[in-house]
Amino acid sequence: MVDAVVEWSIMLALVLLVSAIGIILGLAYKGFDRKITAMMQSRIGPPLRQPFRDVKKLFMKETIIPDSAVPWLFNAAPILALVASLVAFAYLPLGPFEPIMEGYGDLILLLYLLAIPAVAMAMGGLASGSPYATVGAQRELVLMISYELPLAVAAVTFAYNYNTFSIAEISSQPVWNTVGIVGAMGFILILAALVAVMPGELSKVPFDQAEAETELAEGLFVEYSGRNLGIFYIAEVVKMVFVGALFIALFFPYQLSNFIGLAGPTVPLIEMGLWAVLVDVAFFLFKLLIIIYIGVSLIRVAFARFQIDRANYFYWGPMAIIGLVGTLLVVLENTGI
Repeated sequence: MVDAVVEWSIMLALVLLVSAIGIILGLAYKGFDRKITAMMQSRIGPPLRQPFRDVKKLFMKETIIPDSAVPWLFNAAPILALVASLVAFAYLPLGPFEPIMEGYGDLILLLYLLAIPAVAMAMGGLASGSPYATVGAQRELVLMISYELPLAVAAVTFAYNYNTFSIAEISSQPVWNTVGIVGAMGFILILAALVAVMPGELSKVPFDQAEAETELAEGLFVEYSGRNLGIFYIAEVVKMVFVGALFIALFFPYQLSNFIGLAGPTVPLIEMGLWAVLVDVAFFLFKLLIIIYIGVSLIRVAFARFQIDRANYFYWGPMAIIGLVGTLLVVLENTGI
């Protein structure tokens, strides 16, 4: 009994530590995203530390609850979005570190945790009583239903290839080492579909129809202010880091220390040297930077906002077909046809 309490106390402390790191990383990468986007649009842009300033300012401002709102749901929605995003980190391998909650969750659980922030935003919008937020909530739910199909196809493909839904087992061996040419082509198609899903999952242009400043005056968040808006802001950046880390775990779980001779693939973390850990952490942060650049910044600059019906078609049509073709190629290789 005592051992179980100690074990769970350590897990809780590690989850809190990873949550704090996730928030800091999210705000830092948000600053990078805004800066690099401005550079690509020939603007100066805000300083890299601007997201930290934004959060500080929001938490200092008054939190206003509309008279037409459902107060308890209006206040609970941002907290639910943030908690779900932070808890998800406990089930992901981060650089050289194994998942804190390894064995307590799998890829299916991660997909559910990914969906909770979107549902929480929709609940908050509906609870605000604003017609703009109501339309934004409807769009958010339609978009979520749309991109869930390519996500589900990808999850099933990985489970079929590895014969498990365990994210720790999937990330322990790069997918490219488990398949031949045909299977690799299939996973390249799956990767392309998921790159297209990333901005939709994060409500970024061209899939920010739920906010659509020029149409809905911020939509879901039109009635949010102060602390509540600040919590939503943090939840958004944390989810961005989580999605990027999930990409790394699925497709690019390589450790640089293995290639430069600082550690071996079978060496436990506690036996690795400090330099090996630092190198792998730095390499993880670099991979995360590249994924956010491609999946968020570059797409945001390259495309204008889709109409909601076109966004729905995009995910249920071309992206679903690409994902299914990728799955078919993986199945064909595994069955030896």
